[in-house]
Amino acid sequence: MDRKPLRLRYYGDPVLRKKAEPVASITPEIRELIAGLFDTMYRQRGIGLAAPQVGVPKRIFVVDVEGADGERAKLALVNPRLLLWTGSVIAEEGCLSIPGIHADVKRHAEVTFEGLDEKGAPVTVRAEGLLARALQHELDHLDGVLFIDRLSAIRRKLLEPKLARMQAGESEKSAPSASTSPSF
Repeated sequence: MDRKPLRLRYYGDPVLRKKAEPVASITPEIRELIAGLFDTMYRQRGIGLAAPQVGVPKRIFVVDVEGADGERAKLALVNPRLLLWTGSVIAEEGCLSIPGIHADVKRHAEVTFEGLDEKGAPVTVRAEGLLARALQHELDHLDGVLFIDRLSAIRRKLLEPKLARMQAGESEKSAPSASTSPSF
């Protein structure tokens, strides 16, 4: 099946700042959106993508990362909720919607999420390491929060000129980043 590519939204697009709406039921359209999210995430070489990042204000995200146990964790979460968390860790993050910017972000070290999978079945996900970070990053997108919002005031101040150019549409959106950090 030829799926129409989803268009990634970038810093400055108002949809990235809106709180996403819950999904009422898992319909064929929602399953198609999830497939499109995976396609777009892989095309952009990301490890996570939330529906608002493609202009759809729904509480859905996808991730595909290697878990702390070495197992591949490819999953879609619909209406996800962060239930439990412990500890904290600081690591570098990037975002597909804010290309070229990477910064250290403090996140919970271990998390437990619940939500629905792409078939509508309840699922609980316990994670640490990169998977925990990806889940938290994507949940922030569903609440209209960007990773740059979690930076110190001084770090944000230093990024203001680059963010202003990006918001004005002057930056190259598809430029590969020199960072080895994953983008979500």
